Amino acid sequence: MEYHTEKDGLGEKQVPNEVYWGIHTQRALENFRLSSLKVPFDLILGIVQVKKAACLANAALGYLPSGKAEKILAACEEVLDGKFPDAWPLDALQGGAGTSTNMNVNEVIANRANELLGGTRGQKTPVHPIEDVNMHQSTNDVYPTALRIAAIRGLQALSQAAARLQGAFQSKEKEFAHVVKIGRTEMQAAVPMTLGAEFAAFAEAAGRDRWRTFKSEERLRMVNLGGTAIGTGLGAPQSYIFLVIEKLREVTGLGLGRGENTVDLTANLDPFVEVSGILKAQAVNLIKIAGDLRLLALLGEIRLPAVQAGSSIMPGKVNPVIPEAVIQAGIRVLANDLIVTETAARGSLQINEFLPLLAYAFLESLELLTRASDMLAEHSAGIRADAAKCREHLDGSETLVTAFLPELGYDRCGELLKEYRATGGNNLRKFLEEKLGESLVLKILSPQNLTSLGYKDRGKNA
Repeated sequence: MEYHTEKDGLGEKQVPNEVYWGIHTQRALENFRLSSLKVPFDLILGIVQVKKAACLANAALGYLPSGKAEKILAACEEVLDGKFPDAWPLDALQGGAGTSTNMNVNEVIANRANELLGGTRGQKTPVHPIEDVNMHQSTNDVYPTALRIAAIRGLQALSQAAARLQGAFQSKEKEFAHVVKIGRTEMQAAVPMTLGAEFAAFAEAAGRDRWRTFKSEERLRMVNLGGTAIGTGLGAPQSYIFLVIEKLREVTGLGLGRGENTVDLTANLDPFVEVSGILKAQAVNLIKIAGDLRLLALLGEIRLPAVQAGSSIMPGKVNPVIPEAVIQAGIRVLANDLIVTETAARGSLQINEFLPLLAYAFLESLELLTRASDMLAEHSAGIRADAAKCREHLDGSETLVTAFLPELGYDRCGELLKEYRATGGNNLRKFLEEKLGESLVLKILSPQNLTSLGYKDRGKNA
């Protein structure tokens, strides 16, 4: 591998000729060797969109010559189109509040722009990574703004995934509407219901997740771009500060706005904590639903699609691996919520030094929830009901007598149950049919009666 020498304020360093980054990225690559986690590419794309907006604003105001601006914009477009996938090598866990990642983008865009102008990588001329690509910017307004862009796009994708999951459960709600079964509380048989009603509850939970994620986008629309180092705008002209937000809206297509107090937006990250709480709520729902699907499969009341062999020693064993994976994704999101909370709390004065970890955890949660929702939706399409097993559990449960209270009263139901126990039977439904008549039992235990909200009033004012 061949190298060239680059200089910065700390001295000289060898940088491989074949890479698009420069000395600042090279130092960070050597300094931060903590994990195998990489800076999320969605965050890189957000930073590139910020660079594009800044370039457009600076060019329009005459601060950036048109020749340079044209090539910077071209380099930005190439990155946004997915070129140079190996140009982003940095560990997600890094000191400096994201400066290394910002410089990585600056250097790649500058080097590519210089290539387009007929130069070579590492020259820093005619396009300079800091003086041109980073003109009128600071990591402290670029990085948080880019994170908000990436987060909003992630929230939009997640809301759509939640909608797909809701639709999958609603389909099963209709398919299973006629399947009568026993409901359960405290891991014990409770009162009769339908399998469709059980899936309807799943659909409602997914629907709330859809609405919450859709609305939470509003919490992140205000950005601090133009605030530079600490939110005061020091080093940037007023004309740029106002214009760059307009350009950012054009570049992203998002309803972004400059916050009224950019010092606040630079120093405080509580909006991410708030939205992370919403992601946590969605993770809780996914964990609960996936756990219920496992239990229903264990009881034999539903059959989950078989997707892979379940054991290396037990032939024919098939496990509920998709719900298990969803639960693990949800647990990870719960852990990430704690990370977001801790990192937001540990910022100091006018900056949050721990933004890189917050960014990774937050964006990972979005990705995990989106993929888990889609995976569970696809899996749920193949769920089948075992109506016979549901009926077996229902008929053998003493608690189904509760459904007869409005018709017979508490004391009469108690007497019937006592008499049934004395027979040593194992099918309460059949016993009740013999005592009360098949038509009445069929009426009481019909899907329509079990899923109606209460029973029809019989009082004189009803």
